[in-house]
Amino acid sequence: MAKNTSPLTSIELFTGAGGLALATHMAGFKHAGLFEWNADACDTLRANAEAKAVPGLHGWKGRVSQGDVSHVAFREFEGVDLVAGGPPCQPFSLGGKHGGMEDRRDMIPQFIRAVRETKPRAFIMENVRGLARKSFATYLEYSKLQLTYPEIIRKSAESWECHLRRLQQHHTSSPRQDGLAYNVLFSEVRNAADYGVPQCRERIFIVGFRSDVNANWAFPAPTHSQERLLHDQWVTGAYWERAGIKRPKIPSNMLRKVEQLSKGNASAQLPWKTIREAVSDLPSPFADRNHRGDVFNHRFQPGAKPYVGHTGSPFDAPSKTLKAGGHGVPGGENMIAFPDGSYRYLTVREAARVQTFPDSWHFKGAWGEAMRQLGNAVPVDLVRVVADSVARTLGQSRTKACTPHTTSTSSKRSRSS
Repeated sequence: MAKNTSPLTSIELFTGAGGLALATHMAGFKHAGLFEWNADACDTLRANAEAKAVPGLHGWKGRVSQGDVSHVAFREFEGVDLVAGGPPCQPFSLGGKHGGMEDRRDMIPQFIRAVRETKPRAFIMENVRGLARKSFATYLEYSKLQLTYPEIIRKSAESWECHLRRLQQHHTSSPRQDGLAYNVLFSEVRNAADYGVPQCRERIFIVGFRSDVNANWAFPAPTHSQERLLHDQWVTGAYWERAGIKRPKIPSNMLRKVEQLSKGNASAQLPWKTIREAVSDLPSPFADRNHRGDVFNHRFQPGAKPYVGHTGSPFDAPSKTLKAGGHGVPGGENMIAFPDGSYRYLTVREAARVQTFPDSWHFKGAWGEAMRQLGNAVPVDLVRVVADSVARTLGQSRTKACTPHTTSTSSKRSRSS
């Protein structure tokens, strides 16, 4: 059988400023549609498409759809290889109101609907670590089972608890997979810093492959570690040598840890990446403009100061998790704490570096709105690891496939019984 060389295709829900969409694009997926409701985020996507901020974006501009995804008919995209997205996380965020399954902002059902209507070969769903908390364990199982059997839909007036029981019964008693079904894999909480992102940002991923796809997939292993960073900083001093600065005195609260590290072998993994390493080659923030030369979104934002619960991110460690804030106003996580005791807010460009967006990617909107887009984004480099592995799996499956996927006549109807 000849190898299928046509590009992998995808649609992207809850695209935001484009972190996940960029990662899947770089992994080789051609986007047939990008869906986002926020006007500034849509402006960011269109502007970067028009400017060809990264190769191959010429088709994005006309594919950005602004609006509520609940009004989108996804059936026109049936046959894409991938559905990807990070449904709004406020219902499950540790910093939110924890409404979960009763929260009207829960968009996971819309992601499930997109899978049901498009029947992709695979999907990638990203979300906050709060979804993995014990209090949401039942809802997480419910979401995974709906993604496993997306055509077994919730009946009119049926509670989600009753729907869950029906899905569980089907999962444990059905001798065969009748109709559209997926093999769903769930990642434990993953820290972006463990994959080379200069930010401690914990996320979970739910990845699925259609049952006819010959997939032997597992979440990629971490490549970086905190232990190696601390070893390079306080045992060998290699970190400070790389930075070209004098090695500081070991902090008193690190003495015992350093003693332990010095007795063992250094981790074979790479060291965590720090804010210093991510931003040190940038010029000082601009006082009177957003852009200069090929440096974009780098205006100085005044007013940074520490207080209880607002202590900033140490310069020689990965950033704390960037937050969007209830009104687009950054919290202490969006502020750098320098070794000399001074503080300032990250510029938009520095925050983009922390989220591993390319420097060519421009962010539209005022500073607070741009920071909101970044606080809501997923690190490009973290998702790139996932997207690359999914793309490889789908590519390998293509070469092994003998017949295309078909859905039986009886299963083309959404099954409600």
